[in-house]
Amino acid sequence: MPDDPSNAELAHRIEAMRIDLKEDFRELVGLLEKKVSVERYEIERRNRDDVHDQIIQRIATIEGAREKEKQEKQEAEQKLADRRAADRRLIFSALVAPVLMLLLTLYLTSQGAGT
Repeated sequence: MPDDPSNAELAHRIEAMRIDLKEDFRELVGLLEKKVSVERYEIERRNRDDVHDQIIQRIATIEGAREKEKQEKQEAEQKLADRRAADRRLIFSALVAPVLMLLLTLYLTSQGAGT
């Protein structure tokens, strides 16, 4: 029976095992504290998704505003071009046409006086 440990040796071994287990549990607790809970992860993920959606909406709003501004600018340029064309027609009818009529009248008068 020399292989059988004494009670003191058994107590010493049990105490060593208890200390090892205690250290292992502390290590496990430390590792678990570093881990993020599933609930917290889901909350943070939803928050990131909400922020992402808000950014996408803001970008869409900005792009829509830019497109509207671009369209308004094109419409303003078209109105300006139409107004310029109308002004040219007005100038022609107000200035050029009477001058041509005057020249035609002078020509006809000179032709009638010469006959």
